[in-house]
Amino acid sequence: MPDDVQGWLTPRAVAAEAGVSQEFDLSQCVREPIHLLGGVQSYGALIAARWDDAVVDTVSRNAAEVLGRAAGELLGRPVTELIGDEQWALARESAEAVTDSGAAAPQEGPASSGVLPLTLDGEDGEGQGGARLFDVTVHRNGDLLVLEFEPRAEGGPFVFQNFYPRVRRALQKLQGATDVTECCAAAVREIRTLTGYDRVVAYRFDGRDGPGQVIAEDRSEGREPWLDLWFPASDIPPQARRLYARNWIRVIGDVDDRTAGLVPDLRADTGQPLDLSASVLRTVSGYHLEYLRNIGVASSMSVSLLHEGELWGLIACHGDEPRLLSPEVRAACEFFGIALSLQLAAVAGREEADELARTRRALAAVLARLTSGAPDDLMRPGSGLVELLDADGAVLLRGTETLTAGAPLPDALSGLLARLAQDGSVGEVWSSDRLPEVLGLEPEEAEAEGIPAGLLLLPFNRDGDLLAWWRREQPAPREWAADPSRPVRTGPGGERLTPRGSAAVYRATVRGRSAPWSAAQRVAAGELWREVSGLLTRQVVALEARNTELARTNEDLDSFAHAAAHDLKEPLRGISNAAAFIVEDAGTVLDATSLRRLTTVRRLAERMDGLLDSLLHFSRLGQVGLEREALSVDEVLDDALVVAGGRLAEQGVTLVRPAALPRLRADRERLREVLENLLVNAAKYAADEGTGERRVWVEAVRVAAPGRAPEEGGGAGADGGTVTALVVRDNGIGIPAGQQADVLQLFRRLHRRDERGGGSGVGLAVVKRIVERHGGRLWLESPAAAPDADCGGGPGTAVWFTLEEPPEARP
Repeated sequence: MPDDVQGWLTPRAVAAEAGVSQEFDLSQCVREPIHLLGGVQSYGALIAARWDDAVVDTVSRNAAEVLGRAAGELLGRPVTELIGDEQWALARESAEAVTDSGAAAPQEGPASSGVLPLTLDGEDGEGQGGARLFDVTVHRNGDLLVLEFEPRAEGGPFVFQNFYPRVRRALQKLQGATDVTECCAAAVREIRTLTGYDRVVAYRFDGRDGPGQVIAEDRSEGREPWLDLWFPASDIPPQARRLYARNWIRVIGDVDDRTAGLVPDLRADTGQPLDLSASVLRTVSGYHLEYLRNIGVASSMSVSLLHEGELWGLIACHGDEPRLLSPEVRAACEFFGIALSLQLAAVAGREEADELARTRRALAAVLARLTSGAPDDLMRPGSGLVELLDADGAVLLRGTETLTAGAPLPDALSGLLARLAQDGSVGEVWSSDRLPEVLGLEPEEAEAEGIPAGLLLLPFNRDGDLLAWWRREQPAPREWAADPSRPVRTGPGGERLTPRGSAAVYRATVRGRSAPWSAAQRVAAGELWREVSGLLTRQVVALEARNTELARTNEDLDSFAHAAAHDLKEPLRGISNAAAFIVEDAGTVLDATSLRRLTTVRRLAERMDGLLDSLLHFSRLGQVGLEREALSVDEVLDDALVVAGGRLAEQGVTLVRPAALPRLRADRERLREVLENLLVNAAKYAADEGTGERRVWVEAVRVAAPGRAPEEGGGAGADGGTVTALVVRDNGIGIPAGQQADVLQLFRRLHRRDERGGGSGVGLAVVKRIVERHGGRLWLESPAAAPDADCGGGPGTAVWFTLEEPPEARP
């Protein structure tokens, strides 16, 4: 036992503490079934009789001392032999009056009990005769009616009319409180006045299973202050919190009381002691008694404070001497606790309503800035989205698009958001002010990984679209009444609970938390979700309408191009033939100028015929379906060389294939056409390197995806992934950056028709269309091409394009 505690413990307390196990097992304390301890506080006696026939099922061993009848004499006999038929009927009536159904399960719902005065005749345990008055608390426990007898205190009967004015004044003071702290401060003053305890504190829990803080205190002179101190969560284990939620009041008259056991020890039907969850005399756990002795308490009372059915906090009363409270005083305190809980709820509700009104005004201002009707406006500077929830940053994920506002999006949060959104329900707000704890991370780990402490998100759908806000960690310094990481310590008596109090203040900083998200902020986020969801729905409808119209327009254009190309070819063929017949039939009589003009007509008609063929082919690309398959690019390249190889040979160009090409998913004929066009085009512009050698390269490179056109060698893209790109590269004149988009247009050339091998300017446009129909991307690079050069400046052009990879080929 710590030396600073030994001095004020009474000899009885020291003896009691010595009887506790030499090792304080905190886990055993948490598991202890405190409603099944099999005993009552000895100043009163307990009898449990069957509801139907009044036969005594269980009785406390101190019945002789308190009631004047030994437990053995009462057990198995009708309780009416002790209290009479009339008083038994009154007890049943009182129990029925406080229950809705006439039978209550001991572990369900709030405990209900009634109090009535009973008179017993005969001698008590000390041989005193005459009528004796008792205050009896009754409650249903399954098929039993439990009666708890407390001898009527000296001084005459309790007169409620004399007590009520004090309670009424106390309640009036509560009604004048403006916030939770002021309300609790008024409450502890009034309860101490009502009960006479030496210390009364209001104790608020940090969450359902968290530690508690003293937020108000009234104490006698000489007692150390506890105001603002935090107490470890282990001080009130879960099973104790459950009982506090079921019983508004709990009184311990004397921490050194000898427990009066029950007969029988175990019930035949359950094999356990009688369930005393709703008992006012229920004995006290040895762990709790040691705790009370450790903080210098001889008697105590706890009044539960509930909010929406959950245990919000306690009014804890401590006495320096043993103190018994009459049932009437306990009832007054219980009533006060109920009234205080309602007042706290009203104060909190008023504060939430005020905050919600302010937040809704801010939300209206945010929505007013959606000038374009697009959710993207929310992410623009000055939108007020981040400030709406007092966050550090916000993010909108929609498809592959990521938009942020406020502070930059932490890298570690990007992948985490989608996973959390999938775990939540669409349209439901999910929030945490201790995200590292939710993820099972220590605060230091979360900080190293860049994970914020607070997160609030709204999933828009199951596709990963969401809106989220985040907050940085806000370390909170706390003063603890004991080291929360070491609630027990070793002393002369073995491991014991560490003393609590300001004399042993332990200062620590709570990490891994942000400012909590308020109810008003969650409501505002939900309302914003509904507005943004409506915008997104309207955008989707409008986009679908545009896509339908665009598809129809494209279909019309393809049909027009196909019809125009096909229908124009016939008159062009007639013009060419007519010009040929004129030259053939009248060639000898026409002058040289006329012959030259007729020859020009034929040449232009043939050129127009070739352009129409190209246009017809280009239009068919939008109509012909693709037959995709996993294929070897090397094999397709070999097929393309059957046609393009002759052109490469004519130009004296060597094809270089540095490594084997991969397998990709594509339409074989269309990919062959892409490679033919690129090889023929590269052969036109390949340059002599001074050695008489002209070369074209075909290879595959891993590049970033998606995002802007990456440099050779790849790198991380917007999503950190890579894809395989094919590149056909020559060592020729190059294409200036400002003209690279032009050469991808239909019928666009950088040189005159008869230069660089001629051509119609369709090849690269066809390549681009085929690649895009496959869902790929195409781009050009000419790093050293002169920006102002008319025809480039070397050292060549690289045409890059991507296609889908089969699953087995993906890294």
